[in-house]
Amino acid sequence: MFMGEYRHSIDAKGRLIVPARFRESLGDVFVVTKGLDGCLWAFADEDWKKLEEKLRALPLSDKEARRFSRFFLAGAGQVEVDKQGRILIPGGLREFAELEKDVTLAGVGSRVEIWNTDRWEGNSSYDDDEVDKMASHMAELGI
Repeated sequence: MFMGEYRHSIDAKGRLIVPARFRESLGDVFVVTKGLDGCLWAFADEDWKKLEEKLRALPLSDKEARRFSRFFLAGAGQVEVDKQGRILIPGGLREFAELEKDVTLAGVGSRVEIWNTDRWEGNSSYDDDEVDKMASHMAELGI
C-alpha cells in the first residue's frame, strides 16, 4: 500500500526521482497514465493488470465506458527506473499534468499520484466543512 507525500523537481528532460519507499513497491518497471483531477497515476504491474482487466470487461456498446477506457489506456506507458532512481515521464503525460518543475508524489493506496505541486496544494487542502462532507459521503459508501 502506498502512502505519504514527497516533493521533488522534474528536470528539463522530464526525469523525476521516485522515492525509494515507492520504488520498493512499484518495481523497476511500472505503468504511468493519466489520472483524474489533472494528475498522473503510477501503478505497479500487478495493480495495473487488475485495472486493465476491469476496463476490458466494460461493455464496448457503452459510449462512456469506451471513453473512460480510452482516457486511461491510450496515454499509458511503461517507465523504467534508472540507476539514479529516476523515471522519464513521456511528454504527453507531462503536458497533461502540467509537470514543469515542482512535483509532488503522493501515495494513495493502490497507486502513486504525480502532481504539479501548485495543483496538488489546491486539491489537498480542506476546510472543516469539506472534511465533514467527505466523511459523510464515505459513511454512505460503508467506510
